Amino acid sequence: MNVAREPAGLPKARRSVAVGTFDGVHRGHLHVIEAAREVGLRTAVVTFDPHPRAVLGGPVELLTTLERRLELLSDAGVDDVLVLPFDEELAALSAEDFAEQMLRGIGAETVAAGATFRFGRGREGDLDLLARLGLDVRRVPLLGNVSSSRVRELLHAGKPEQAATLLGRPPEVEGIVVRGDGRGRELGFPTANLDVPHGLLVPPDGVYAGWAHGRRAAVSIGTNPHFDGIERRVEAYLVDFDGDLYGQRLVVEIWSGVRDQRRFDSLEELVAAIGDDVDRTRAATRPV
Repeated sequence: MNVAREPAGLPKARRSVAVGTFDGVHRGHLHVIEAAREVGLRTAVVTFDPHPRAVLGGPVELLTTLERRLELLSDAGVDDVLVLPFDEELAALSAEDFAEQMLRGIGAETVAAGATFRFGRGREGDLDLLARLGLDVRRVPLLGNVSSSRVRELLHAGKPEQAATLLGRPPEVEGIVVRGDGRGRELGFPTANLDVPHGLLVPPDGVYAGWAHGRRAAVSIGTNPHFDGIERRVEAYLVDFDGDLYGQRLVVEIWSGVRDQRRFDSLEELVAAIGDDVDRTRAATRPV
């Protein structure tokens, strides 16, 4: 898959283009990509980084990093991706100029997008404008209640299984594995501690069953209240794994909740609880 940050970075070709932010690359996004692919030209995606809302003054928690978004777009069969750096200059571009420079500039003949997609200065452009400019427009209806905003709501509510239904796969959290306090190893359950990128959505505190690095994983999110922790952390115990992951990027699937974070009356109770977490993780079912 070709990835460029300006139109000239992609090889010249006739393209069918899906446009949008594609945060999470959920089932609705995949419908837009499929509408573009059906045309039979090279399938391209035009997307933005950072998230436009973050630049325009509205905070947003991301469902995926840009690196993960690109991986998921590649998995979806996309040939080319134009990642436009979203800044004040791009935000000030008129809708007509955006269409000419960023869409026709990469050889777009067909454009697919969600029915409510808006673009250009002050969100002045819509799909009707693209049609008037001579582009073949594929208007993709919204897919039920599937949206990045709804996925965020479900994750904040501690409902990863329902979020997975909208995503078409389990929700994820990722980061670089860094050294922690070493308590997990002392307790017999060494964990991979993630340095999660700023702005990435992390589910509520608790212990979850999940998957990482080809293994089932018991995932702890929180401040480790038994040891009076302050810093919120994401730690994954990879079941039946013995190895060194320090410095590696780890993508962790969140399957289902196992229990809340809490303080225990003794270290023995904590170790027993972690053992139960691992047993429940072994028995967990991957959603979707």
